[in-house]
Amino acid sequence: MRLSGVVIFSIASLCLAGCTSTSGVDALQVPSSETTSSVVRPPAPVASVGAADAEPDFAPEEAAEQTVAMATPEPAESIEPPVEPIALVAPKRLARAAPMLAEPVQRYRFRDAKPINFGKAASPRRLAVHGVDVSRWQGNVNWAKLRAQGANFAYIKATDGGDHLDPMFRKNWRNADAAGLKRGAYHFFYWCRTAGEQADWFIRNVPRVEGALPPVIDVEWNGESSCKRQPSRQKVLEKMQVFMDKLERHYGQRPIIYTAPDFYRDNLRGAFLDYPFWLRAVAQHPSKVYPGRKWVFWQYSGSGLSHGVRGRIDLNVFHGDERAWRNWVGGRQMVAEAE
Repeated sequence: MRLSGVVIFSIASLCLAGCTSTSGVDALQVPSSETTSSVVRPPAPVASVGAADAEPDFAPEEAAEQTVAMATPEPAESIEPPVEPIALVAPKRLARAAPMLAEPVQRYRFRDAKPINFGKAASPRRLAVHGVDVSRWQGNVNWAKLRAQGANFAYIKATDGGDHLDPMFRKNWRNADAAGLKRGAYHFFYWCRTAGEQADWFIRNVPRVEGALPPVIDVEWNGESSCKRQPSRQKVLEKMQVFMDKLERHYGQRPIIYTAPDFYRDNLRGAFLDYPFWLRAVAQHPSKVYPGRKWVFWQYSGSGLSHGVRGRIDLNVFHGDERAWRNWVGGRQMVAEAE
């Protein structure tokens, strides 16, 4: 069958267009291997959860940290998984290259913008092992200088709520260890989220390594928070227990409870007697603020000064002498006696 010249010319034009187009069938069937630099593929699927409010980094006078999205409150009648009591255990040995024993203890050389006279007998300077806690608000920390100033340990802000990771956590975690400080991570607890999902978020972001200090749950009332809920004492203790049990199973260490005077008065007096405590007391000795409570760490200042950071930093001290510290970080952890 003979085709006219017009038809032949049309067919030829279509064939030429198909050879030069990037929208042909072949182009659709061959996926591009390119990815944009702004896309980071997570190692595992991320659950869609609301952001928690950031904590005030243990100092109410500091600005509260902002998160990436509005908080999503948990249902009013949310039910936590049943609580399974866990016996006090020594930390399990986990694979890690660094030794368990602490580095030589550096003596106290910090200054304080607002020094408090606790009395000669009650002065934190009488105790041998001092340290700091940090978060994004300290910026880029010079860990070598901080160590030389007398920081033997550091608690590093890791997470809060169910989806917020401190942007400086990973860098601080690596560099504190490289400088010879014993390091641990803390989580700021958010009362409008379930305890289980908060524990999962912490576990996902904080490595399980031998030699790390026990994880910390920071429980306090945060007036800056969009979550205005203040659960009953019973509910507070239930949520804390769920969170701590999950961390203890994962890390093989009993978590430490950090708290402040008002929250302790409302919820924690007489509770968790077999758990180690880290107490904030910046005006009086812990024995005056938390009578009868055993403690391992005392946060005695929120206005410390060091060559390793710009601005102020929280100062802490371990409850014991150098020998007790070495035993404690070596895995023979016991709840310190109250004074």
